[in-house]
Amino acid sequence: MTIKFIISLIPLIISSINFQYNENEWGLTGHRVVAQVAENYLTQTIKDSIRLFLNGKSLVSISNYADDIKSDKRFDKYKPWHYLNIKLNNDYQDIMPNKKGDVVQAINYCINILKDNNQSKKEKIFYLKLLVHFVGDIHQPLHAGRAQDRGGNNIKVKWFGKGTNLHRVWDSQIINSHQMSYTELSKDLNVLSLSEINKIKRDSINTWIKESQQIAKLIYQDAETETNLGFSYSYKHLNIVRLRLLKGGIRLASILDDIFKK
Repeated sequence: MTIKFIISLIPLIISSINFQYNENEWGLTGHRVVAQVAENYLTQTIKDSIRLFLNGKSLVSISNYADDIKSDKRFDKYKPWHYLNIKLNNDYQDIMPNKKGDVVQAINYCINILKDNNQSKKEKIFYLKLLVHFVGDIHQPLHAGRAQDRGGNNIKVKWFGKGTNLHRVWDSQIINSHQMSYTELSKDLNVLSLSEINKIKRDSINTWIKESQQIAKLIYQDAETETNLGFSYSYKHLNIVRLRLLKGGIRLASILDDIFKK
């Protein structure tokens, strides 16, 4: 094998890496934004407690851990915890829960572990890492999408002329097209009143699901008429993405405040 041939393979290798990156729910940037927003809404005392608990790590640094472990077969049982397949007009409380788990069961399980004084610190750190990620996942609208198309994964579209799928567009490609780092994007979100923030904090997890379902309906409707997506699609939906990231961060902060308050 010649050096020239090896060099010619580099673009293909890079392309493969990018493809895997775009498979991540909300992508790396989106999950980091949710974690950064959560930190922004926590008091310094709570932030210090969490950082001490995580042995110096930040919420941002652990926000993609649940995706990182997907390649390890030892953690295969957690794969169904990232999403919820549900008919768009169904209420979660009226369906039969998946025996393998779903993102709602996952969030509640993580919270219970973190509040259980009989659990080891090591166990709690593991489930805190999952919790941060799953609260982000449930705010990605297609993580409450239809089972028959795997939350849009089976709906093939083009993004600026290149083949992709609808799920990946909402995972990362709309966010990436904004060309902001997670720190920049976390500062560029909607400005809400105190009453709006408090309402978001009080919303139940069923409300989070209903919000994602309603947005998923619109996404599916657009997919029936738009298959070559680009600037107009990004412009149309970017504010929806930004608000979902913001709500995810605020709600994560509320959960963590309840867990770590003295």
